[in-house]
Amino acid sequence: MAGRSADDDDRGGTVVTPSAEFPPLEPAEVDALRRVGAHWRVGAPPALPVDPTLDRYRNRPTPGRFSRLAPIALFRPVPGAPAGRDGLVAAERADQPDSPLGRRLGRLRRVLLGPPLASAAVLHERMRKLVALPVLSSDLLSSVAYGPEALLTVLVLAGSGALGLALPLSAGLVLLMVAVGISYRQTIPAYPHGAGSYLVAGDNLGVGAGLTAAAGLMLDYVLTVSVSIAAGVHAITSALPGLTPFAVPLGVLVILLLLAGNLRGVRAAGNLFVLPTYAFVAAVLGLLVVGYLRAAGRGFAPVAPPVVPATEGLGLLLVLRAFASGAVSMTGIEAVSNAVPAFRTPEWRNARTTLAWMVAMLVVLFAGLTLLIHLAGLVPRPGETLLSQLARLTFPTGPWYAVVQVTTALILLLAANTAFNDFPRLLFFMARAGHAPRRFLHLGDRLAFGNGLVALAGTAVVVFVAFGGHTEKLIPLYAVGVFLAFTLSQSGMVVHWRRHRGDGWRRRALVNGVGAALSGLVLLTAAVAKFTEGAWVVVVAVPLLVLLFDRIHRHYRTLHAALALRPPSADPAPPTAACGPAAGPPGAPEGRPVEGEELPQELRHLVVVPVVRLNRASMRALAYAVSLGRPTLAVHLAPEDAEADRFREQWRAWGDHVRLETIVSPYRAVVGPLAHYLEALHTAAPELVLTVVVPEVVLRRPGHRLLHSRTGQRLRRALRALPGVVVTTVPVHVVE
Repeated sequence: MAGRSADDDDRGGTVVTPSAEFPPLEPAEVDALRRVGAHWRVGAPPALPVDPTLDRYRNRPTPGRFSRLAPIALFRPVPGAPAGRDGLVAAERADQPDSPLGRRLGRLRRVLLGPPLASAAVLHERMRKLVALPVLSSDLLSSVAYGPEALLTVLVLAGSGALGLALPLSAGLVLLMVAVGISYRQTIPAYPHGAGSYLVAGDNLGVGAGLTAAAGLMLDYVLTVSVSIAAGVHAITSALPGLTPFAVPLGVLVILLLLAGNLRGVRAAGNLFVLPTYAFVAAVLGLLVVGYLRAAGRGFAPVAPPVVPATEGLGLLLVLRAFASGAVSMTGIEAVSNAVPAFRTPEWRNARTTLAWMVAMLVVLFAGLTLLIHLAGLVPRPGETLLSQLARLTFPTGPWYAVVQVTTALILLLAANTAFNDFPRLLFFMARAGHAPRRFLHLGDRLAFGNGLVALAGTAVVVFVAFGGHTEKLIPLYAVGVFLAFTLSQSGMVVHWRRHRGDGWRRRALVNGVGAALSGLVLLTAAVAKFTEGAWVVVVAVPLLVLLFDRIHRHYRTLHAALALRPPSADPAPPTAACGPAAGPPGAPEGRPVEGEELPQELRHLVVVPVVRLNRASMRALAYAVSLGRPTLAVHLAPEDAEADRFREQWRAWGDHVRLETIVSPYRAVVGPLAHYLEALHTAAPELVLTVVVPEVVLRRPGHRLLHSRTGQRLRRALRALPGVVVTTVPVHVVE
């Protein structure tokens, strides 16, 4: 399944928890586990030689060999646990690295990102409405800075006479905003655990639709960061043209700063972005008030725009292109439905209220700016944004023009924060369903999805640099992905209401149906009209991403099937004493797959110790191998016969306590011949488990490691691919 509905998750509360990457066993797996345990025969376990709770030593801790910290003091019993019960809690210091460089980097990380947060703090990291509004609406509200300009940029291709169509097209966009906003208000209580379009489409239209919506959203979030940063940098260079050559490095720097801010956690990032958003809203409202007062002084008579020659004919296709371009003002309207778990309780009610405020503010700012631009007779021109022209005309003197430009640049730069909130959360839900790498389930030490944040920032930097930070080159890619998600989400909600048929379901389905139809119209228009302008990238990327998600899910499904517990089909016979290299329990099942053993009595061992030379490291490895009480074989690789003879003489001088096999490698290779020899042993006796004990000298100083070969590590990498082979390292630490 692409996701689960709200009903599936109600019993467990919000699914965005630190424990999400450790899913519980299914009932069938628990039953298989019980049946496997019933056949587990190892005899009475011996007494442990050390107290695992560490209580016996707690009053006399001593520093560790590699650390100035006392390791026992880094753990404490579980609060309230009865005496003798298992369970320890790691203190914050237990996560500190041992090396001096690691400790310095850790202190720098804490200065930049803050101290780690305990898992129990996840509930306190949620946002209240006044904080969530600017954090989640920055993308939506900032789009009014370039949405009207995107609409007029297309219309002006037909000449200045076509600019009058901006008003009816804007009215249609306002209708679309209201319809989609109401539709998402209905989505939030129906799916109160977030993931928006991905969950809704997957739950109602099938896995493929859910993955398609997810692909569209992911592209939208990456482009949100790129377009917002590009527009913000353009606003800065409009006011300060001298910074134009540094537009790309400046944009990359802002993306990295946003990454650092979001790695500090949801609440900390929210507090950073509250003031700029509210300041932008106040500045634009002030611009609208003063602008309309000036227009009222001349009786609201529109100023004639400058004459612009037509470069294209005015036709239906151009009008639809203009409508699709202006629709980028709606990007970010789905942000609240994707981030419902980030709100304080009651999550869905607070999210729905916040969405209503967002849509109302969007309609006021978009409609107000579009009409005021029409009354002022402004047209797009290179080098300066329309909002900058309007502010310069409205505030010819005083600091207010600078205030509008500064707040505009800030919210455009910070609008990318909406994507930083929603992109990692979407990856979390996809990873939970097995359609994205499971590392995206992990909550970092600041309770933020660090892996998802880094993935978003890295991808956005690549896109931003590839397009040179030009807004007009990025916007054609923008509308396709977001309106693909809108269309699938609203279509899925229509199916949802028809399936559940609660009170007023027809009215709700009609609202979502209107939203789906209008979103589908914009999607089709943007995909066709802007295909050659760059929309083809998204059209091609979406199916490729869906294919990638499917391959990831197929891998995890195969992995789950391979690792699933299998109840024993018959009662295995008890183990017998070892009697030679092939000794083992005669009752081990025949035809068992390689690495399919689940019971101790099913295992037949052969321990292999590669020996290069007879020294303390190899003696310790041999002693460890023999102490396991299993058949043991030593293997030595020699470059020529003479060296093999010398080694056999040394082996006999030691006492020949372990069977030795020498292999002459005339081409002086070590790792390859040894790996193939072990593979041949396994082929000859596939029922054996080969345990390879590798001696390794551990050097503390990094510079000294360069003076030695990495044969042990290369051997482990080569043997890791062999089935039925277990590699164990016996370290010998050299203190200098």
